[in-house]
Amino acid sequence: MKRVLDIGNCGPDHASLTRFFLKHFGAEVAQANLAADALAKLKEQSFDLAVVNRKLDADYSDGIEVIKQLKADPATAELPVMLITNYPEHQDAAEKVGALRGFGKLELEKPETVERCRAVLG
Repeated sequence: MKRVLDIGNCGPDHASLTRFFLKHFGAEVAQANLAADALAKLKEQSFDLAVVNRKLDADYSDGIEVIKQLKADPATAELPVMLITNYPEHQDAAEKVGALRGFGKLELEKPETVERCRAVLG
């Protein structure tokens, strides 16, 4: 079973992401609230993809900073990561620090979003 780590989304958004990844990929979704939680989970378990909210719900820290941390750590540098935001300029910024092109919450059921995730999850 494929595994996705959701970093920084609120409960309702986590539930939506879980439904999306389960429906389209049969993937299990775990949740981390902050960068430190995410790094700890990634060291304990393997994941196929991490999705990071643009602004983490728990403390409103910047998701791009979380991506930078993941890409800087040799243990997580190769993990595919996507930013969750509807803003193209933030997607561009995330790609510049090593993320794959992500998607916005309003785009969850769009065919492009499914295809983007299929490229990682098969």
